[in-house]
Amino acid sequence: MRSQAPAATPSTMHLRTLAAFILLSLTLALASVRPARAALAEELSEVTRLHHAGQSEAALERADRFLAGKPKDAQMRFLKSVVLADSGRRGEAATLLQQISQDFPELAEPHNNLAALHAASGDYAKARAELEESIRLNPGYATAHENLGDVYAMLAADAYGRAQRLEPGNTGLPRKLELMRQLAGPQAGRVAASGPTASAKTDTSPTKKR
Repeated sequence: MRSQAPAATPSTMHLRTLAAFILLSLTLALASVRPARAALAEELSEVTRLHHAGQSEAALERADRFLAGKPKDAQMRFLKSVVLADSGRRGEAATLLQQISQDFPELAEPHNNLAALHAASGDYAKARAELEESIRLNPGYATAHENLGDVYAMLAADAYGRAQRLEPGNTGLPRKLELMRQLAGPQAGRVAASGPTASAKTDTSPTKKR
């Protein structure tokens, strides 16, 4: 899956979140004059540059300084949520994305990124719900459609893993599990592998970084 994220990750879901920032920039209507737009674009560019340069704390400080004067700016808040998530502060990122969704209910992109955060914690049901809402808001949002396909593959792998645990003699299940691994990548393989042991699935779920 293609990605503009600054760091690699084994999770296919997370490789399609930062790209949503580009889409948000194109779809969000800014009620401001042209100079203000240019100033915002400069601030967004600098926060992005700092983050990509590995200076995420400085990027967050820059974003916060801007938001101190414009606390409701959706674009900067969205970019801040990306930096937070990339920095491992997923709870804060999720809270911020939820607030953006409440303030701008017409935007599909925050739901896509919330789905990525849910997928990172292994909650594919919540990820699916967020992606379905994202697609409802923007039926042409290809990223959300692709991510939803990944989530369905992960859910299928999880279900096949449980079935194999309950019926280990079912010779058709290994082939289906392997197919899901191929469709969803390494993450689906981990889900399937943890299926036979419920406690292992709960206790050893890795915290994945984007």
